[in-house]
Amino acid sequence: MISLEDQNSNIIRYIQAQIALNDQVAFRKLFDFYSSRLINFSFVIIKDKDVAQEIVDDVFIKIWKQRQQVAQINNMRVYLYTAVKNTSLNYLAKKATDVITQPFDFLNIEISDQGNPEKTMVNNELMSLINTAIEGLPPRCKMIFKLVRQDNLKYAEVAEILNISPNTVDAQMVIAVKRISEKLKNSLNQSWVSRTGK
Repeated sequence: MISLEDQNSNIIRYIQAQIALNDQVAFRKLFDFYSSRLINFSFVIIKDKDVAQEIVDDVFIKIWKQRQQVAQINNMRVYLYTAVKNTSLNYLAKKATDVITQPFDFLNIEISDQGNPEKTMVNNELMSLINTAIEGLPPRCKMIFKLVRQDNLKYAEVAEILNISPNTVDAQMVIAVKRISEKLKNSLNQSWVSRTGK
């Protein structure tokens, strides 16, 4: 059975071939498929949503200008993330700021049960605790965690995008999961104690 990921890869390769043939509709499909995730990724680095949008737009404009070579790109997802990363870092270098070291906050974990107010309250609290735990991760660890968990990138793809080894990605994910779990356990224990007065 062909996985959804393989199906998407086949579709993207077909779209690439069409873009190389000057197909603007195919180009728009590629933009619509990736743009929102790429904007979030750029925002992680530069902390400016408007600039992130401009960066992603610029990356796609360059792709269109070089559309005859698009079909030769082996992994479009890695190519796009890498291009957005490099463009975002170039923007920061020109601004000579340390924005990249600030906390990352684009992840929004949605947990809801609207049919049960009590569950909704608990889920909202849990969502807050999870977000707090994630925000407490070291910057690089946090970025890797979000690329893997939110954007569903493979370890090898994250490694290529960030110019690190897959083993480093794996190690950072282990650290992230361990720290988040410990933070949640401590937070939930404290919450229970405060509620029960024990």
